Amino acid sequence: MRKHILIILAIVIVLAGAVIWWAVQPDVATLPIAKVEGERPTISAPRDQTIPTVAVADAVGWKDGATPVAAPGLKVVPFANGLDHPRWLYRLPNGDILVAETNSPPRKVAGIADVVMGYLLKKGGAGVASPNRIRLLRDTDGDGVAEVQTVLIGGLNSPTGMALMGGYLYIADTDALLRVPFTPGETKITAKPEQVIPLSGGGNHWARTLLADPAGKYLYVGVGSSTNIAENGLDAEKYRANILQVDPVAKSFRVFGAGLRNPQGMAFEPKSGALWVAVNERDMLGSDIVPDYITRVGLGDNFGWPWYYWGGYPDARVKPENPALQEYSKRPDFAMGPHVAALGLTFANDAKLGPNFANGAFVGEHGSWNRVPVSGYKVAYVPFGDLGFPKKGAKPVDVLTGFLNAKGQAQGRPVGVITDATGALLVADDVGNTIWRVSAK
Repeated sequence: MRKHILIILAIVIVLAGAVIWWAVQPDVATLPIAKVEGERPTISAPRDQTIPTVAVADAVGWKDGATPVAAPGLKVVPFANGLDHPRWLYRLPNGDILVAETNSPPRKVAGIADVVMGYLLKKGGAGVASPNRIRLLRDTDGDGVAEVQTVLIGGLNSPTGMALMGGYLYIADTDALLRVPFTPGETKITAKPEQVIPLSGGGNHWARTLLADPAGKYLYVGVGSSTNIAENGLDAEKYRANILQVDPVAKSFRVFGAGLRNPQGMAFEPKSGALWVAVNERDMLGSDIVPDYITRVGLGDNFGWPWYYWGGYPDARVKPENPALQEYSKRPDFAMGPHVAALGLTFANDAKLGPNFANGAFVGEHGSWNRVPVSGYKVAYVPFGDLGFPKKGAKPVDVLTGFLNAKGQAQGRPVGVITDATGALLVADDVGNTIWRVSAK
């Protein structure tokens, strides 16, 4: 009898081990990434991950003078290095560059998911404390290197977006839109920032991006969701997964665009004047979906999060359901690929990188954690046509690669992208602690 019990116990243990082994196997992509890019990406059936696929490149930094690899006809050099987690960039009218040295605010550890999140952040190079400051960089002699580096303002709370308007420098902290009097040319701000509006903080997606309209009337703030798919309830998502339109005179705001899981880089397309945004879509539906994207956003547009993705595909994990929203869920304009972490966005109207990069959008792809093989970890370019939309049949073009070394480790991770006063492209690298400058040969 005892022998039979031991045999049954052994079988149970083997079966349990097999189930656990099966459950922790990563979901491997079955589609070439190009199939999930462009105006009409392949949206395959979801593969729900009870235990998420985890594959984030180990952050190691740049060694022995190594640099990213620029596309043919371009070259790349450090514009500024020795920084502390630089993520976002802004160019002032006099050519000075502001860089937000920032990271997530301290996170509560309340369960296994939080422990795993902390591990992934550390592994990917984001486990450092936030410097909470904005640094000013100035190229005094025009050689493409910032000789002057000074802390413009400190004591902030995980700042990201910056915008100059009406004699103020506006700063998007994780929990408030602030402003402080500022004149270009100054290298130090001593005034105490004034709150314009509060912003919803906490949870995931802490970075708040910022864009001023050319007319000088409104500011646009990108506020990401607190969770992946509102799993903590919709109350936790109030005024999140939105682009907010702010009237800084009245200190009021309204929701401009909704259903955007994590809207990050924003820019006005130069031919149409339309607002475009780079968006991180949801995780844990498999390595082939859902694609991150760039898209035009108009007042009142809703892109479906958390109930729908890519113009009406339902996410069966989200309860309660919202069938009335499906027909109104706007389809994004251009897929950048699954899980690439599209963050930075800028248009090429000020760029002087040759005819191949004269009309389109540059996108900083920070890199995936929920895909096998990994995706992103590069700067891509989307060619646009004359009507203010990506060219028919266009796919993203690599501009800056080599952030992953031969071992698949992250030497750097690109975030914000802008052009400088000479038409070169500047790229913030928060793992390499460098601002890279890409110019024509």
